[in-house]
Amino acid sequence: MKKIFTTLFSSVLALSLVACGTADEPEADAGAGDAPEETETTDETTEDAAEGEEVTKLTMGFVPSQDAANIATTVAPLSERLSEILDVEVDAQVMTDYTALVEGMRTQQIDIGFLPAFGFVQAEERADVEVILKSVRNGETSYRAQFTVAEDSEIDSIEDLIETPGFVWAFADLTSTSGFLFPATTFMNAGVDNLDTHFSQTSVGGHDNALIAVLDGQADFATTFEDARERIADERPEAMDMKVIGFTEPIPNDTISLRSGLSQEWMDKIKQAFLDFNDDEEMIEVMYNVYNWDGIAEASSDEYQIVRDTYENFREQFE
Repeated sequence: MKKIFTTLFSSVLALSLVACGTADEPEADAGAGDAPEETETTDETTEDAAEGEEVTKLTMGFVPSQDAANIATTVAPLSERLSEILDVEVDAQVMTDYTALVEGMRTQQIDIGFLPAFGFVQAEERADVEVILKSVRNGETSYRAQFTVAEDSEIDSIEDLIETPGFVWAFADLTSTSGFLFPATTFMNAGVDNLDTHFSQTSVGGHDNALIAVLDGQADFATTFEDARERIADERPEAMDMKVIGFTEPIPNDTISLRSGLSQEWMDKIKQAFLDFNDDEEMIEVMYNVYNWDGIAEASSDEYQIVRDTYENFREQFE
């Protein structure tokens, strides 16, 4: 597993570097004869500079949980409304995956990231991002990963998956919290020593696609957020007949997080703009169409400790 995980992660990271660019390198030090007069930089000076930051454009980063071609159109009203409220251009950028989104925030190309729990933990560690908000779904601020099989499948429980090797497992992405991380932890905690040999794994680039892979007979089971079947019910009504065979423990909901370096003034403006959407039916409908959000709540970093603990399990296994 270590080899596959490392290879995939390195490949995705390389692609994201090409897509997002890299941060500018600092200028070379002046020669001894040209050394400028030293000035003392204090935390207060740095804070004052940040507070005076001029922001003329903000970029939001999304990773599609549905068809990538549609999400850009779906989020357009959100960009327009935020532009009106914040009085700056707000652009929406669809990213290939969460690794690219984290890298975009690290290199300051993405200001506002819609990150799942695991993506946020990675971004906090690697890019010093700050979580400000989280989603509300069905009145809840946490959710579970769901294990789903075909209606006529002989698989009836997670235990069946653990006891019988060889099933084909479809999931969105190796960095997906509900698609891979928590389900994989469930298997590992139950005694599956090697995910590579126990399952035939297929990363399909979206929760919708994971379920469709099962419907089309290309996979035996899918792991998604709860309940992703509703997202494809219009297109594939038979999805609602699929069997749900189990869930993981609760996972904190996905986040709206901000890149490092934004002033407190701008962080507060952005936070309040999104919170005000709770009273704006049109914007909440947009959020629902994008990620099934029906509300927005304040969030803090310490709420995601369970995700950090799970990440540590994977760090030990794969790094």
